[in-house]
Amino acid sequence: MSNIPAELRFAESHEWAKKDGDLIVVGISDHAQEALGDVVFVELPEIGKVFVAGDTAGVVESVKAASDIYSPVGGEVVEVNEALSTSPEGLNNTPYDSWIFKIKPSNADADLAKLLDAAGYKSAIGE
Repeated sequence: MSNIPAELRFAESHEWAKKDGDLIVVGISDHAQEALGDVVFVELPEIGKVFVAGDTAGVVESVKAASDIYSPVGGEVVEVNEALSTSPEGLNNTPYDSWIFKIKPSNADADLAKLLDAAGYKSAIGE
């Protein structure tokens, strides 16, 4: 049974999003990291890159597979978690503390409203 924090919003592609002031913090869910297995590499998006919700923003590679990371909201990437470059296993150890990037959203409320709440995500992954 995955740990699913109630304060987060989730994309069906297993990214989580959390409002932090004017920014949205993005990571991957506990369910996603469990399915991937041991994460060995994270390709971070470029700072300044602009995405629309659903765009491919990066890649997580594990011993089992490579999986795209999608931006759950539209906007401009303003910060990336450089620690994942040297310690990608942070995504396995603490998936809800190990964020991947922060985005300055173009329409935070509308984009977040389209994402699943914790109960909806739990249902989507069959728990």
